[in-house]
Amino acid sequence: MACRTATLPGERLIFCAGDAHIGYVTPAFAETLRAVSADITVSDRVVLAPAALPRLNEIAAAAGAKMRGENFDVRETLDGPVLAVLDRGALPLFGVIGVGVHLNGFVRRADGVHLWVAKRAADKKLDPGKLDHLVAGGVPAGYSPFETLLKEAGEEAALPPALAEQAVPVGRFAYDMERAEGLRRDVIFAYDLELPEDFVPVPADGEVEGFSLWPLQRVLETVRETEDFKFNVSLVLVDFLLRFGIVADQAWVLRRALDS
Repeated sequence: MACRTATLPGERLIFCAGDAHIGYVTPAFAETLRAVSADITVSDRVVLAPAALPRLNEIAAAAGAKMRGENFDVRETLDGPVLAVLDRGALPLFGVIGVGVHLNGFVRRADGVHLWVAKRAADKKLDPGKLDHLVAGGVPAGYSPFETLLKEAGEEAALPPALAEQAVPVGRFAYDMERAEGLRRDVIFAYDLELPEDFVPVPADGEVEGFSLWPLQRVLETVRETEDFKFNVSLVLVDFLLRFGIVADQAWVLRRALDS
């Protein structure tokens, strides 16, 4: 699954809060925004009056965004100050950066390294039934990536905090992607966690149907030959497989990296 499919700005207009460039919107959505809020002006870009930033969710809902009741921080750059919050469901419409965390939960066994693989619940709003990491989730407003990892570890897989805290940051992945829900400008913080052989994750919040422990060769074959994993999971897994020396076909790695 290719992740880097969006060319920016392309046909979209830059979306600003005052002078801060926080996203991209389609011309059609720009007109909708102008119709629902007097604080929006449209020219060669779309500008929201800074004083209206606290009402960004109200404007998004009025413009028809499918709100999910989970706020994300809005920043101009990943490391910049928080300017506002925006409901997760509205991020793709506004082309605002969304931050997530993914955890490679692995086990060293006598027959090699294995990876815990989750299957997403059939009723998930996005990518139902797809394969996923042991723990993965969006970073909600007010949380850091690592704080989110600890929260999601307990909620999704019943990982004890003392065990989850041993996770090690291993990379950061960014992409701009065209999706049915709109523009995804995602940044994923990836972590590795070596787990004891006797640990068995338990679905705790209903977002995961179940977990399976896979040998890395099976992970490789599934990533290489199918689209069974959720689109951005494969991006992180290719890095993991490369670091663990499982990928021998360097040309395939290069193709996958370029596609992603």
